[in-house]
Amino acid sequence: MNTSDFITLLAEHQDKSLLFEYAPGMLVGTNYHITEVKHITVDAVDCGAGTDFWKETIIQLWESPSELGKSDYMSTYKALAILRKVGKMKSYEMDAIVKIEYGNTMFHTAQLHIADFEIKKDQLILKLTVNPTDCKAKEVCGITETNTEEAASCAPGSGCC
Repeated sequence: MNTSDFITLLAEHQDKSLLFEYAPGMLVGTNYHITEVKHITVDAVDCGAGTDFWKETIIQLWESPSELGKSDYMSTYKALAILRKVGKMKSYEMDAIVKIEYGNTMFHTAQLHIADFEIKKDQLILKLTVNPTDCKAKEVCGITETNTEEAASCAPGSGCC
C-alpha cells in the first residue's frame, strides 16, 4: 500500500478505532503510540551490480508500558491528525510504500507491509506481513524459481547471489 492509499483509507474511516494485526490473531496493544514517521530514500546496488532507487514511509509503533491495560485503541481520526501534522513539517512522497515498524517482547522488531485491511464494526484492522528477502538479480545470476535451493549454495566469487 502506498502513502496516498494509506492516508485515504484512514480518512474514509475516521470514526473507527485503528488496530494493527502484526501476525495472524496477534494485535498491537491498545497502549500503542505512533512514535516516529520516517521518510526514507533507498539508493541500492544489488548483488548483480544493478542499481535501484525508491522511497518509503515508515510509521513506527511503540507500546507504552505505563498504559498497559488501556481499554481503547487509538482512533483513526487521531492517527490521521498525527500523519497530517507530520506531512506539514516534511512532505510525503505519496507513491512511497508504507511500512509499519513494530516489535515487542514476543515479536522481533520488523518493518511490516500492509497486506490487507478489514472493517469490523467500529474497527479498521490493518493486516501486516513480513516480506521475505529476495534476490533482485536472478537473471544475472542464472536463478530460476526451480533452482533457488541450488543458488543458496553458491560459492563466494562465483558471480551468483
